[in-house]
Amino acid sequence: MRAGSRIRGLLGPTGSHRIDRSGTVPAYRGTVSTLPLTIDPKAATAPFEQVRTQIAAAVAEGRLVAGTRLPTVRQLAADLGLAANTVARAYRELEADSVIATHGRGGTFVRSEVVDEPTTHSSAADAARVAANDYVHSVRRLGLSAPEALRLVENAWNKG
Repeated sequence: MRAGSRIRGLLGPTGSHRIDRSGTVPAYRGTVSTLPLTIDPKAATAPFEQVRTQIAAAVAEGRLVAGTRLPTVRQLAADLGLAANTVARAYRELEADSVIATHGRGGTFVRSEVVDEPTTHSSAADAARVAANDYVHSVRRLGLSAPEALRLVENAWNKG
């Protein structure tokens, strides 16, 4: 990272992005919400901590909701002009704090108390898991595939 530069990265769908003359990464285009991150190389705070605190604050404030997919370590590092190990450390600390959950090659997501292993129990989350298990057993008995079952859920969800 060039001394004195401010580079902005955006959380959103991955893709190739060029840094323009102003030192910003163009906004991601797509349906995933974006979150601008700013790394200040002159700050006393380490870059990994800047990434960690900005993502944690966005989750706490509801700007990043449960289930939001985060970019890969390499993609975010490239967008911010940081080393991959710097972003990896921020992600590890966010995961240790139960802010995000990594699902191997499946990606990294903002943690969901319903989908991820719950750290606390709530009756709504427990009821949702029971309903999901009951639904899976029913559609399997009917011979539906996972994509068909998911499409039925999406159709029902969109009807309200």
